Amino acid sequence: MRQIRVPGAERRPARVRAGLATAVVLALTAPALLSGTARAAGSEHTTATEQWTTRILAPGVTVRTGVVRHPGVAHAWTVTVQAPVKTRWTADDPDAPVTWAEVSTRAWADDTARKLTEAGLRPRVESVQWPDYADTPHGVLGHRVRVGRFATQAEAATAASAVTAAGFRTTLAWTGYDVQEPADQENIHVAVVDPKTFDGTVEATHDGNVAQRETTSAVARKLNSLVGVNGGFFVLSPGDGVPGTMSGIGAYAGELESMAAGSRSALLIEDGGHSVRIADLTSTVTARAGKATYRIQGVNRVPDTVRDCGRPGSTPSELPWQDVTCRLADDMVQFTGAFRADLPTGPGVQVVLNASGRVLSVGARGGRVPEGGHVLQGIGRAADWLTAHAEPYGRIGVGGVVRTTDGRRVALGAGDSVVSAAPTLVKDGRIDIDAAAEGVVDPEYTSFGYAWANVRQPRTLAGVDKRGRLILATVDGRLKNGSEGFTLYEAAAFMKSLGAVQAMNLDGGGSTAMAVDGTLVNNPSDATGERPVGDTVQVLSAAH
Repeated sequence: MRQIRVPGAERRPARVRAGLATAVVLALTAPALLSGTARAAGSEHTTATEQWTTRILAPGVTVRTGVVRHPGVAHAWTVTVQAPVKTRWTADDPDAPVTWAEVSTRAWADDTARKLTEAGLRPRVESVQWPDYADTPHGVLGHRVRVGRFATQAEAATAASAVTAAGFRTTLAWTGYDVQEPADQENIHVAVVDPKTFDGTVEATHDGNVAQRETTSAVARKLNSLVGVNGGFFVLSPGDGVPGTMSGIGAYAGELESMAAGSRSALLIEDGGHSVRIADLTSTVTARAGKATYRIQGVNRVPDTVRDCGRPGSTPSELPWQDVTCRLADDMVQFTGAFRADLPTGPGVQVVLNASGRVLSVGARGGRVPEGGHVLQGIGRAADWLTAHAEPYGRIGVGGVVRTTDGRRVALGAGDSVVSAAPTLVKDGRIDIDAAAEGVVDPEYTSFGYAWANVRQPRTLAGVDKRGRLILATVDGRLKNGSEGFTLYEAAAFMKSLGAVQAMNLDGGGSTAMAVDGTLVNNPSDATGERPVGDTVQVLSAAH
């Protein structure tokens, strides 16, 4: 993997760099930026052409925009036959709805290919390999069945009709999303922030309200930021909680506003960005009334609704699982002043507290968080605990602790913030993707997370190099302006090529966005345009 550098850019005097209005353009030929995929997918290294432009926004803040092409690659549309599969949560339930996936067993693939051949079609069976993750098997992940290669999506749709008529469920696929061959094109943006020379700050923000969604560029314009990218995973659907609330640990201006989903990776921005690191974080929050205590399992989320799971007592799993909503009986949740929406209603008990923890009221769930105060909601045994210990004008203290997985306490101050997603990509300068531990793939039920992790998608990435510089990167995908995206392994290899010694995956897909000087610079994949998201990471000038 090669390191992207603009010759002489770092040597220019600060006043010249800050005033540059003309971009520097590089056109070069080099080993593919995605050559790390070759080891995972078994393809040969190819030669890529790259064109990069560089903008220096301020001393210590640089944005590079690149287009990477593999001219000799010829991808096509194809018809993929979908397989009925079980997941970890439906394997023992005969009444569970069928889940459909693009990969399954060799036996299913051979049987499906035989039936398609008997129907007069010409299928092919393709093996899919495990990427080189740190905690999954190696070798064959599964098999898929495909029919035809077509120049246009419309031609593929016509062919799919014939496959459907033969009794099979289908989906259309672009072979450029596979890892067997390099992508046709990748459109990339990379922002680098050097805390040694940048006199501004970096912060994660939910723009004052954790119960809302805003686009990355709208927040960037509001804050007059130099660079902004989307942040962590968040609730999208009301069925999974309050839209906009985070589904992993989130902290802004030193305040914990969402709890960790297990011990997933997080971007820890300290002292206004003067120190940045990536670590697996856990969080605990406790309510205390006299000598009695109760463990709070959520901050600013709906009781009994845990997006991405990962909390003690959550079912069907206490481990983190991507895009799975778990349940949690006997749940106690704290709502802070940053939750600026109607509180969840339903069975249980609600206690309203003032800033010092004095009980203002005990009653049914609902209403709003009072100015300067906070709220506890409990269901099941948590409701019983609140009823027993919340006396009028009595006191209930709430305290939280954030730790790294090696037990070290993370003291959050006013200049500190945290954004969480998954998984870790680079650790100690090596590609080290703990995909299973962070719940984005399942080695036992291999269809889970297959498209999310192992197919090229839009991605937003964060990393830190050995000089302590923050790297924020996006790659467009789903053929927006021709770009196909990265797999997780490709994302890790790319960040390593930039010199990252630590790197992680932020929220991606339709959420991927980068704004420069308040203007969206990438091409989000949602048909409706830039997606409103939960939190964002913003690079702010000293004068903002």
